[in-house]
Amino acid sequence: MHPFFRRRWPLALYLGAWILIGLMFTALVWLAGSVPFERALLVMEPVVLVYGLVCLSAYWVCRKHPAGTTPAPRLANAVIVAALQASAMWVALSAPWSALVTRLGVIRADRDVLLIGFAALFVAGVPLYLISVAVHYLLLTFEASREAERRALESQVAAREAEVRALRAQLNPHFLFNSLNSINALVGAHPEAARRMCESLGDFLRQTLALGARESVSLGEELALVDRYLAIERVRFGERLRVECRLEPAVERCLVPPLLLQPLVENAIKHGIAERIEGGTVRIAAARHDGVLTIEVENDADPDARSRRGAGVGLANVRRRLDALEGRDTRLDVRRIADQFRVTLTLPARVAEGGAGGGR
Repeated sequence: MHPFFRRRWPLALYLGAWILIGLMFTALVWLAGSVPFERALLVMEPVVLVYGLVCLSAYWVCRKHPAGTTPAPRLANAVIVAALQASAMWVALSAPWSALVTRLGVIRADRDVLLIGFAALFVAGVPLYLISVAVHYLLLTFEASREAERRALESQVAAREAEVRALRAQLNPHFLFNSLNSINALVGAHPEAARRMCESLGDFLRQTLALGARESVSLGEELALVDRYLAIERVRFGERLRVECRLEPAVERCLVPPLLLQPLVENAIKHGIAERIEGGTVRIAAARHDGVLTIEVENDADPDARSRRGAGVGLANVRRRLDALEGRDTRLDVRRIADQFRVTLTLPARVAEGGAGGGR
């Protein structure tokens, strides 16, 4: 299908241009003879609009002979031949109309005048067709540019999706490795605790598989997954691990990438609570303001301990996943304030329509 027929405004613009050309031909006929303007308009506008339709064939000529790859002599020959053929077709299509308006007395013209008019149409038709060819080459260039942009965007999206899948795939083995080490440490001295931890781990992994297959989940569902993870870690740390959660109303309906918070909480426990004999508190807070969702994960830290540079594989993966998914609309800040270590995540506050918060 010709691209002018895919949308209304290009076709309207094209027909408008040919109406103006028809007015120019009308003015020439009116000025050249004694034909009233309205009669000249009645004769010439249909003739010119018909040629406008004929000139649409330039699109397929241009597609068959791309300007960038077709040798110049071959291209020139193809375009000139097409222009001559189109102009000859214009004369052939105009002849019956000219005979009709002459017979009806709209205009008075003898055979010689009609022949001169047909010759003038043929001569004028060639440059008009060449202009149409130029317009269609510009159109094809624009289409090629748009197609290249679309393919580049699709490639970029595919690359980001592949990166996200790869990063997401790293989260489960990373957590599973740490959990199995914890179970191994408990088996000898605390077999009952090891059994409870295995059960909690199974529940957590089932929920991880369910959420991980989705593009986005509600913050409430993500926090429910964190609760399952904390149930595992409480078996290991007991009363040394304390958790505080502070959420603004309705914030649990906001959508977030799946498996986003668990690595942050795991990072807080591994580098904060586990390193302190007395344990500590992990604080989770979430707020929504001006279309931005802010999530904070904070943990007690030893003020004499060295600052965490990378803060672990999990935190690095979260940062890279956010870059791949959201780009500039997200931010991940890591700060050490006295005896507190805080990770602050900001991202667009998209709300799940009619969805539950994934109760906790």
